Amino acid sequence: MSPTTAQNPATPKTQSATPRPQRLYGAHGHVTFLGAGPGDPGLLTLRAVEALAQADVLVADPQVYDVVRTHARAGVDAPLQTAADETSATAAGAADLVMAAARAGKRVVRAVTGDPGLDADAAQEMLECAAEGITFEVVPGIATAVGVPAYAGVPLRDAHGTDVRFIDARTADDRCWTELGASDATAVVSTTLDTVVAAAGELVAAGRKPDTPLTVTIAGTTTRQRTWTATLGSIAQTLKQAKVLPTANGPAGWGDQPVIAVVGERSAPAQRDQLAWFESKPLFGWNVLVPRTKEQAASLSDQLRSYGAVPSEVPTIAVEPPRTPQQMERAVKGLVTGRYEWIAFTSVNAVKAVREKFEEYGLDARAFAGIKVAAVGEQTAKALVTFGVKPDLVPSGEQSAAGLLEDWPPYDPVFDPIDRVFLPRADIATETLVAGLIELGWEVDDVTAYRTVRASPPPAQTREMIKGGGFDAVLFTSSSTVRNLVGIAGKPHNVTVIACIGPATAKTAEEHGLRVDVLSPEPSVHKLAEALAEFGAQRRVAAIEAGEPVKRPSEKRPTRRRARS
Repeated sequence: MSPTTAQNPATPKTQSATPRPQRLYGAHGHVTFLGAGPGDPGLLTLRAVEALAQADVLVADPQVYDVVRTHARAGVDAPLQTAADETSATAAGAADLVMAAARAGKRVVRAVTGDPGLDADAAQEMLECAAEGITFEVVPGIATAVGVPAYAGVPLRDAHGTDVRFIDARTADDRCWTELGASDATAVVSTTLDTVVAAAGELVAAGRKPDTPLTVTIAGTTTRQRTWTATLGSIAQTLKQAKVLPTANGPAGWGDQPVIAVVGERSAPAQRDQLAWFESKPLFGWNVLVPRTKEQAASLSDQLRSYGAVPSEVPTIAVEPPRTPQQMERAVKGLVTGRYEWIAFTSVNAVKAVREKFEEYGLDARAFAGIKVAAVGEQTAKALVTFGVKPDLVPSGEQSAAGLLEDWPPYDPVFDPIDRVFLPRADIATETLVAGLIELGWEVDDVTAYRTVRASPPPAQTREMIKGGGFDAVLFTSSSTVRNLVGIAGKPHNVTVIACIGPATAKTAEEHGLRVDVLSPEPSVHKLAEALAEFGAQRRVAAIEAGEPVKRPSEKRPTRRRARS
């Protein structure tokens, strides 16, 4: 396999018949051979994440470079050295880089696809480390031949202890095929999409019956995973109908892609229908547009991933300081001097604005001593905790201004020495909270802490996906996200599922010519994601009951975009 490397020094390899004694750990370089699994980042072990965080140099197979890179450190003792040149990197180049970095006293992580114990190149590199006395360790990973069938819903053994044999079709000789063909063991075959039919032919020629069940899985454990069920004799026709077999020109990105084929009764379609837990997630493979920044959308994106979706955060709003900062400055000084009984935060941006003003004046969370703090929303509360402030009041029900008012106590001159509330907000915030607090007897300093302006347009590729139907769904969390997304990127294609957080947002979407498909039962981003998942699940069931293949919305693009009469 071809690794991703940071550099390719022409350091000669040292060969020795007798391994040298290993040097004391820490005195010189150290190499961690790390299994990164088949592709799902969640399959990394805790030890793998720990080793990556300590690495000076990362050398990774291209297939798992993105999986491990996010856990690697940078700029601690020395800059982390990585690169993503998949075309020029070779196994020999990786070995050279590993050895050169280890000789220089670096902590090296050599990340391989699957498990290093099943990787011949990694084994050779371990021998080179042993020959030079360089300490190394092995962090096992999920073997591709085991992990992919598990994600495809294909058990390899039954209650009777079915024999399981693994074979790499790319290196197997005639003896391997003959032995496998003569047995009734479940065969797990590592091959590529353009050679899987030939591998099936080898098994039939070796004695397996043509009607033996077969599953073929590509891009296993990722949201691009796709599995076909057939028999040894019908797999060619199945792949031909799916339009994935190589043609004279070869299907781009398909033909030479690695696949795992499972041959035997355990891969029967009837069982996969019941056990395909991964590909049957309600939003499996859906590209979902989230018009928020990564920071704002963190928990929402995690929730969407749990449903099998691929979230893409596209900010539609940019945050800028208020045009006249004097009002904010007076409010912060009043907070320190005891002007307020309460301060209420309705967004993460409000927390950020106050924190920045605190830092400007040399203040910290201790300035909140004696002041009650309210917060709307889980992310706002987390931002306060990170700041060092634990909110005294968070809505017990709906996470909104209305929900906060339901729990907010009325002003009582006996128990409340001060009757004033500091409310740092956006310049376009509604008056619901202010009016409600005044009705409860409080005086409110409604202060513009930040301005919201339309964000810059997203990259051209993202704009084309929005207008061309590349996204399966878009989540609108406010009327402003509708207006701003249409303004900076254009109107979503009519195949894109439109999900809105509430009636007001839905009305704005309809005013912009969009058909609203999903409406959240509550004004909560997490309820909105749940509603989209339910929509996806119902859509999936309807397709199955109709005997149709389950397709994502973007796979049914009409020629014209969404339009309302």
